[in-house]
Amino acid sequence: MHNQEVILEETTKAKVRLFIKREDLIHPFISGNKFRKLKYNLEEAKKQNQTTLLTFGGAFSNHIAATAYAGFEQGYKTIGIIRGEEIASKINENPTLTFAQKHGMEFKFVSREDYRNKEDSNFIKSLQNTFGNFYLVPEGGTNKHAVKGCEEILETSDFNFDYVCSAVGTGGTIAGLINCSRLRQQVLGFPALKGDFLQTEICKFATQSNWKLITDYHFGGYAKINTDLVEFINHFKERTAIPLDPIYTGKMLFGIIDLIKKGYFEENTQILAIHTGGLQGIAGMNSHLKQKNLPLIQC
Repeated sequence: MHNQEVILEETTKAKVRLFIKREDLIHPFISGNKFRKLKYNLEEAKKQNQTTLLTFGGAFSNHIAATAYAGFEQGYKTIGIIRGEEIASKINENPTLTFAQKHGMEFKFVSREDYRNKEDSNFIKSLQNTFGNFYLVPEGGTNKHAVKGCEEILETSDFNFDYVCSAVGTGGTIAGLINCSRLRQQVLGFPALKGDFLQTEICKFATQSNWKLITDYHFGGYAKINTDLVEFINHFKERTAIPLDPIYTGKMLFGIIDLIKKGYFEENTQILAIHTGGLQGIAGMNSHLKQKNLPLIQC
C-alpha cells in the first residue's frame, strides 16, 4: 500500500519526516492488519478442508467484523464467541455485531469468566461438541499464519525508514513487522492495553531484537479513551484527511506526535507509521461517547 507523508507543525519544527502506510485502504471491510492476519489462516482452513471458521472477540472487535466478511466472501460459515453475555440482547444497538450478523456470523455469548478460557482445550472441546468441526482463528487472529501475513506489510522501499511504528493488540502485527524489518531499523510498538504480558507474546514469534514497546499511550487500557484522544483524532483528520480509529491507530499517532514534540527522534529521522485500519469501530465508540455526553469522533 502507498505511504502518505504527513507534514505537520510538529514534524517541521523537529525536522523529522513522518509517513503513514495506508493499510486501511487494502479492502473496504477486511482492512489493514486483519486482511494480513486472515490471508494465510484462510489458506490453512482450505488445506484442512474446513468449511467453518470460529473465532473470539469483544463487542466492537475489528477482528469479528473482518472474519465475518472474509467468511461471507469466501464461502465459509462463521461463528463468533463474544465476550459478555449481557450483549446478547443488544445486537441491534451494536454496529459491529449487526454487520457481522448481516454477513452470516452466528454468535455465542459467554461470560467474561468463561471467555478467559478461550485457549483451554476443554473449552475448545465443548465448542466442538456444540458446533462440530471448525477451523479455529485465535482472538485478534494472532498465530504463525497471521505473523506470516504481517511479514508482507513492509515493501522494499520501506527499508529506508529509520523507525517503523505499529499499534499493538495481540502482538501478531508487530511480530511480523519485526521479522521483515532490517536490523538497522527500530520497530516501535504502542500497546493499546495495560500490562507487560505483550512482551512475552511478541517474543513467541519475533525473530529479531530491534524493537521496543512504548507503554505510555494506552489511555487507561483497551478501548479506554478520553476527550484529549478524541480531540487529537479529529484534529489529525482535519490536518491530514486521514481518519484514525480510537482503539489502536489514534493512540499510536498520539504517541508518535508526543514523542516528536519531546525530541525523542533525532533531526532528519524518517518514521513510518502503519495504519492498521479498524475504522469500523468508530460507530460503536461514538455511541458510547454519546451516552457519556462526550465529544464524538468525526468520521
